[in-house]
Amino acid sequence: MVFKKLLGSLGVGGPTVDTVLEPGAVTPGGSLGGHVRLKGGSADFTIEHITLELVARVEAEQEDGESEGTVAFERFTVSGGFILTADTEHSIPFTVAVPWETPVTELYGQDLGIVLGVRTELSVAGARDKGDLDRLTVRPLPAQEAVLEAFGQLGFGFSSADLELGHIRGSGQRLPFYQEIELSPAPRYADRVNEVEVTFLAGADGLEVVLEADKRGGLHSHGGDTVSRLTIGAHEAQGRDLAAEIDRWIRALADTRSPHGAPGAYGHADGPAHHSGPGLGTAVAVGAAGVAVGVVGGMVAAEVIDEVGDFFEGDEEEEEDDEG
Repeated sequence: MVFKKLLGSLGVGGPTVDTVLEPGAVTPGGSLGGHVRLKGGSADFTIEHITLELVARVEAEQEDGESEGTVAFERFTVSGGFILTADTEHSIPFTVAVPWETPVTELYGQDLGIVLGVRTELSVAGARDKGDLDRLTVRPLPAQEAVLEAFGQLGFGFSSADLELGHIRGSGQRLPFYQEIELSPAPRYADRVNEVEVTFLAGADGLEVVLEADKRGGLHSHGGDTVSRLTIGAHEAQGRDLAAEIDRWIRALADTRSPHGAPGAYGHADGPAHHSGPGLGTAVAVGAAGVAVGVVGGMVAAEVIDEVGDFFEGDEEEEEDDEG
C-alpha cells in the first residue's frame, strides 16, 4: 500500500512524494530497494534532502501498565541538493541495508501483527514533512527458521509476537527494542514450563538466541524465569540438532533453581523481566513437519494491516504539533 500526501507544511501547490518499495519481503541484514517519486508543485522547490526512516510500533512497560509508541530505528539519506522544477516528475532509486536485528513480521507468508514501516521525510527550502509511509515486511533468516522449526518438531505452538522497548542484559543488542516470540509448550513439557519466549539477535557472523522459560514450580524446585542462550554460526544451523539441544534445556529446567537476578535479563538494565500477554499477532500452530499457519480471531491480520496507516499518521500529527 502506498500513501500519497500533499506536503502540508508547504501548503497548496507544494510537491508530492510517493515512495514505492520493491515487492516481497526482506530479511534481517538484507537489502531494501525502491523508488522515491516526486511531483513538482506550482513553483520550483529546492530539495535539501530526502530521508528514509525505518520505524516500529513498540510496547513499553510502565508502573501503571503498558503503553505503545513509534520508534525510529534506522535512518538513511537517499538524495538531496537539487531543484525540483514546477510540474515535473522525478524518480530516485535507492537500495539500503536493513539492520540485522530488524524484527520478523511474517512466518511462511503469514502476518504476525508486528508493525514496521518505511517513512519518507522530505526537506524542502527549510520546511520538513514526513509525507509518505509504507509497510515493511520482513521474513526470517534461515537460522531463525531453523530454531522455530526445532521448537515445532518438539510440539510447541506459536502464541504471539511483540516488540518491547529495552535492552537484554549481557547481549550485543544494538536496537532500542527487541522482539519476543512467545511459544506455548507441548503437553509433554507442560509440567515444566508455562511458556517460552524466544528473542533473536542476528549479526553478520551468526545468531544469538535468547530463550526465557516461565518455569513451573515443583515439590523440590522453584518456579520463575530461567534464561538460556544459543549461539549459532552464520552457516551452521543446518548442521546442528537444535531440537535435541532445546529438549535437553527444557528437561533440565525441572532440576534447576531460578538463578538470583535472572528476571533482570530482559528489559532495561535496571528493570524487571517482562511477561507480555497475547499481542496483536496471528496465532501460528507449529507442527513437527513445519509451521502450519492459522488465524485466531478471524480478521486479526487484516485489521492490523488496515490500521498501520492510521497509527503512523497519528504519530506524525503529534510530531508536527511538537514542532509547531
